[in-house]
Amino acid sequence: MSKIREILYTFAFKKALFYAENNDWSKIERLSKLAQKIPSMKEYEVFIKYIRKYAEDPSGASNRLVNTVLTGLNAKVRYKFLTNLFIKATLIGGAKAAKIAGEQECNIPWAILLDPTSACNLKCIGCWAGEYDQHDSLSFQEIDNIIMQGKKLGIFMYIYSGGEPLMRKDDLITLAEKHQDCAFLAFTNGTLVDDLLVKELVRVGNFVLAFSVEGIGEATDMRRGAGTYAKVIKAMDLMREAGAGFGYSSCYHSKNIEDVASDEFVDLMIEKGCLFAWYFTYVPVGKDAVMELVALPQQREYMYHRIREIRNKKPIFALDFWNDGEYVDGCIAGGKSYFHINSQGEVEPCAFIHYANVNIKKTTLLEALKSPLFAQYRKNQPFNQNHLCPCPLMDNPTKLKMMVHQSGAHSTQNLDRENVDELTAKLQSVAESWGEVASGLWEQRITNPSEVRD
Repeated sequence: MSKIREILYTFAFKKALFYAENNDWSKIERLSKLAQKIPSMKEYEVFIKYIRKYAEDPSGASNRLVNTVLTGLNAKVRYKFLTNLFIKATLIGGAKAAKIAGEQECNIPWAILLDPTSACNLKCIGCWAGEYDQHDSLSFQEIDNIIMQGKKLGIFMYIYSGGEPLMRKDDLITLAEKHQDCAFLAFTNGTLVDDLLVKELVRVGNFVLAFSVEGIGEATDMRRGAGTYAKVIKAMDLMREAGAGFGYSSCYHSKNIEDVASDEFVDLMIEKGCLFAWYFTYVPVGKDAVMELVALPQQREYMYHRIREIRNKKPIFALDFWNDGEYVDGCIAGGKSYFHINSQGEVEPCAFIHYANVNIKKTTLLEALKSPLFAQYRKNQPFNQNHLCPCPLMDNPTKLKMMVHQSGAHSTQNLDRENVDELTAKLQSVAESWGEVASGLWEQRITNPSEVRD
């Protein structure tokens, strides 16, 4: 039955792409209305509503984004990546994962974030990966095994971080070629992107990039090193000209809010060909973390409003890992929607939570998802009824402290083994300050939802 459903979904999605390519809005709307009537798609109402919004408003930002996808992406990339993302990872995989999660009484995520290597050709200020040993890597066989196990659980979305994942670009291309039913994304500093890699990305079709950039020129070079911004822009130009899929990723902190959120910057990224934007707030992981870079409450509030403005007015799909908690019922880590496997094989609930009970080299994926720390996440999510305070570290540090102690998890940071008591203590005042602001935003959301929501 699931195979028949997959065939039907794929056929419908292919038809929708065809109608979009031919500007046939009436048929797209008709198709979306039909999709809403399918019982098994009830949980995907947000996606269907987005498609209907696109069909009903040809002049809107979402429509302009879809037009960029249709005219700017190579046909193979467009069909292969989007089909894997929406059909395999979201519809088919999501239903399978939910079923197994219920049977096994554990979280089964939509995506796995993993580090092929901890090595990097840059040393960016405030990088959480900087707390790992720079000589660790997952072998090709280990990554391949993770993906094969993941697919059996319904996971068809794989995201690479690091270190710099493109230091393993040959292996990553081979994995994308082998697993043509999956969607792959890599966060990259962009300095290793060349003509050959771009051609390979287009050839496999199911692998896109997210360029890490923190503003125009010096705003990026300040954190990532002189000359980095120019290399990123060159890489984007290569990707756009070839029709490869990509977006940008920005870490916002107390010194760069105006840079990463400005119209000038966002418009330039769109002009360069970015289709999506992922925003993250600076997380002071490690004993030597620069606390002065933590975004102030009023800055985070600004980003809360700004990310919604970008989504409504700009032809780019923008997400804020922290400020969009209201759409996903709080924290998405711990296997709820994703989890992290570092280059040592340590299975962590989040890229910013460097504690674990198990190593993937010694256990199965399902066993890892049922480990004590992950069980604590499942038991305690959401960590706050105010979903604008989703994070157990930045927003609810006492919850993280409790879960680590309850689970007996160990630190995965080889360089300083930061004690969870020390880590959470330095963020207590940050959480309290933001909590006061977030409380007002949450109340406003409840009383005047149209004023604050998309």
